[in-house]
Amino acid sequence: MNQPLAYVHPGAKIAKNVVIEPFTTIHNNVVIGDGTWIGSNVTIMEGARIGKNCNIFPGAVISAVPQDLKFGGEESLAIIGDNCTIRECVTINRGTIASGQTTLGNNCLVMATAHIAHDCHIGDNAIIVNGVALAGHVTVGNYAIIGGLAAIHQFISIGDHAMISGGSLVRKDVPPYTKAAKEPLSYVGINSVGLRRRGFTSEKIRELQDIYRILYQKNYNTSQALGIIEAEFEATPERDEIIMFIRNSSRGIMKGYSGSY
Repeated sequence: MNQPLAYVHPGAKIAKNVVIEPFTTIHNNVVIGDGTWIGSNVTIMEGARIGKNCNIFPGAVISAVPQDLKFGGEESLAIIGDNCTIRECVTINRGTIASGQTTLGNNCLVMATAHIAHDCHIGDNAIIVNGVALAGHVTVGNYAIIGGLAAIHQFISIGDHAMISGGSLVRKDVPPYTKAAKEPLSYVGINSVGLRRRGFTSEKIRELQDIYRILYQKNYNTSQALGIIEAEFEATPERDEIIMFIRNSSRGIMKGYSGSY
């Protein structure tokens, strides 16, 4: 299925039914799984590990060396899961010695011109919209959605099922199940529409709303709010995930929306 005008290094391991369009370059130490389509003018560099049934559109550059002045040429990877779509001119850099790899989970959509920097770790079913810029060491949870042109500061964590408004500047961690918008970035509710689409019950959505009401709308500090949440809410996977996310936040979580600019 390789076009004669594509270059594939002899050391690359390409499944037999991969389609590689003309003018694409695939370097040494690359692995590409069954059923993947590689469009024209794609560059896949050393350290790329691409799963099954992915679609990579023209102009994408996968596994280029990090844009990190501390990078010393160490071996590292850019790992892309199964069933991912990577649109035009996306750039995904490989990892550094910090974690050794940049990872993109299964069933992800990365839209045109987005950038995923070194040592980012993105969960399954995430959507990264056009022009999003992820700095190094960013963690993005499962089913998270990052709106177009958002800029994510290094070392930020974005929780599962979170949704970030387009054009946002993300300087603080975004807890799971929330919607984030405004400037500075603030809590504007939970991602109830997304949660319903993914099978969350009305009762579970109300539980999440009640938890975040205590955290963001009752004028408690974060420690006080967490204590009340632990005391007053039955232990559930979602409650515990929220508590652990906030307690493990190294940069601090986004604030509640005050109504002032």
